[in-house]
Formats: sequence, structure tokens, C-alpha cells
Amino acid sequence: MTQPDHVPLQASDRVRPSALLPPPDRWYLERPAEQVDLIQPTGPRLGATGPDLGYGLKLARRFEGRLDLTAGESAKDVIAGCFACGSRRAATLGRAPVIHDMEWAYTLWGYLGGAPDDLVAWRKPLFRGAAEDYWGRREIADAVRAEALKLTPAEVRDRLRLGSWKGLLIV
Repeated sequence: MTQPDHVPLQASDRVRPSALLPPPDRWYLERPAEQVDLIQPTGPRLGATGPDLGYGLKLARRFEGRLDLTAGESAKDVIAGCFACGSRRAATLGRAPVIHDMEWAYTLWGYLGGAPDDLVAWRKPLFRGAAEDYWGRREIADAVRAEALKLTPAEVRDRLRLGSWKGLLIV
């Protein structure tokens, strides 16, 4: 705000002209981590973001009473790991999680019954402590092949029955 001329001021109270900054230099998109494309980057440990993933956690908890656990497996760890897989599937398909995503995840890992013994032996150390370990959950979700994300729970169940679960997971 300007000061009126009729008000007596000392020299230090007068408005001083502001320092003009030079215009900025040209900016180039050349930083190493700059995202150039308008697509979500993919790769190990990058995750998959999607809408309303918190609702997916509620859906994942609905299976707690139906889980077929072996000795040494915790329902809390299984829910956390399968939630990560189901959320990845939903985000890959571009939508919020639905109950079929969680059913798909539990079926894929054999927690709804009918898991081959070699799958059970392989999944146990992978799921151990997943409830408290974010990177462990990322490892579980990243162990699923991209082709498997497009299968229905019934197709996954058929593959488990045939013993071809290694084609669904990165072993």
C-alpha cells in the first residue's frame, strides 16, 4: 500500500523499490527419475495404485473364517498378503477391489483349500510376517505373473487342481 505524501516519514520508513529478479532460465525435462509418459511405471516393488483400496482390505477380512491354514501360518499374515495380491489385480484392471479379486488371491495361493503340497511349502516362508512387513507384501504381490491377473477364480482353481500353479507364480 502506498504512503500518502502529507504524512511525515523518516527515510527508513519510505517504500523502497523492490529488487527485480531476472527471468528464470529455460527448463528441460532431463532429470533421471522424471516421469515422461502418462502411465504408471511398472516393475518390482513399485506397486499398483487403484481407487478405494481400503475397501479391499475389508473384503479380504471376510475370508478369515474360511482359510485353510497349515501349522505355522497366521491368518493375519495371509490376509495381508492376499489383500496385496487382490489389490494389485483390481488396480491392474483399472477399478476398485471387488470380492472376486480377494477370492482370486486366496484361491491362487491355495488358502481356500486344495493347495498342492509343494505350493504350501513354497508359500509358507513368503507369507511369514507379511502383516508387519510392507516390503514382504510387495514381494508376495510381485510373485504373481501378469498373465495370472486376468484369470477368473474358477480358472485359477482349475490350474491348481491340475498342478500347474508354477505357471501362475514367479517361482
